[in-house]
Amino acid sequence: MVDTPGLPARRAALRMMDAVLHRGETLEQAERGALRSINSPADRALARAIAAEVMRWLVDLDAMIDSATRNRLSDDAKARSVIRLMLVQWLRFDTPPHAVIATALPLLTGGPRRLAHGVFSTLTKREVKLPQGPTPSDAVMVRWGERAEIIVGALAEPPPLDLALKDHAETEKWAAELGGQSLAPGHVRLPRGTPIDELAGFEEGAWWVQDLAATLPARLLGAGEGRHVLDLCAAPGGKTLQLAAAGWQVTALDISERRLELLRNNLERTGLAAEIITADALTWQPAKPFDAILLDAPCTATGTCRRHPDVLHRIGPRQIGEMAELQAALLARAASWLPEGGTLVYAVCSLEEEEGLGQTGAVPLTQVPVTAAELPAGLQPDAAGWLNTDPTMLPEAGGMDGFFIGRWTK
Repeated sequence: MVDTPGLPARRAALRMMDAVLHRGETLEQAERGALRSINSPADRALARAIAAEVMRWLVDLDAMIDSATRNRLSDDAKARSVIRLMLVQWLRFDTPPHAVIATALPLLTGGPRRLAHGVFSTLTKREVKLPQGPTPSDAVMVRWGERAEIIVGALAEPPPLDLALKDHAETEKWAAELGGQSLAPGHVRLPRGTPIDELAGFEEGAWWVQDLAATLPARLLGAGEGRHVLDLCAAPGGKTLQLAAAGWQVTALDISERRLELLRNNLERTGLAAEIITADALTWQPAKPFDAILLDAPCTATGTCRRHPDVLHRIGPRQIGEMAELQAALLARAASWLPEGGTLVYAVCSLEEEEGLGQTGAVPLTQVPVTAAELPAGLQPDAAGWLNTDPTMLPEAGGMDGFFIGRWTK
């Protein structure tokens, strides 16, 4: 039996949603299994987009569904997931209702199928609308307090595409050639949706993809001038490329050989060089100290919720506590590998205080406050010299990821 055109993509999206919401997988992990049997690039992209938009608007979609059912559907009911998928296609992708029904109802049978059809028809007749920005879940409200509505509300649209340039002196050239906007030396921002490998400069290795906020930790180490730096937990490697381009002799260490392969590919494409080591930073020991260490530590990644909205629904106190414990151990080891006068920059793409400011008290080094002069226009460190970014910043330019960044010297 031949599937209805478009049905495999919807089925894959449904599997991804289930993997995230009921098994705690990341969307990236869920994709590897759900998309394995789909060969069409368009279908793969559609499945990803549907699943991501359901995660982005989950609270609001569920409120709509609950308003149209006499008895509340359980959170793990397949019918609820299919209706979420239907609503996203109609409300976010402007898919006509008849096309939504044709490609979604075959995912269900019997009573659940009739229920989904009825709820969707009721909501389309009401001409329901999503709010201007997504609504945070109760769990996020508890964690982030009054910041939650502002931050989550800023996630209405997926983020633009940021490129980090190998040569900062060519910023104006590439901004003009690519038709983009530069928010800092060595940065160009483009509208979302352009195929990366079709852009000018890709083949010659003039740039790589990296969110503006993610470039800030390496920027705070300045020019390398031939000194040695350890990029700890380096994969997928954007910061290694930055440091190499800034004149550092880079040792890039990560526990994941698979993720380091992307770094190797980008080093080859850009013509930059780094020593790559696959090892566990908790057991590895360097032969000698480094002039500087950049620790972009494993974290809950809640600051990347613009591009990974699944973090809004699968991260809780347990995950935050586990990550905070790992980060403290990594910070202690990194601090011990510096000589007198060496610099440590610590960063996490997290909005959780336990992973950011909460880690700073135990660092046995002297803080070097971040200054506004080191940052892109519009950004400021806090009064104590720590840097916190979040998706609400630089809104006119398209926002940025959330990071905590601290800097110390020995």
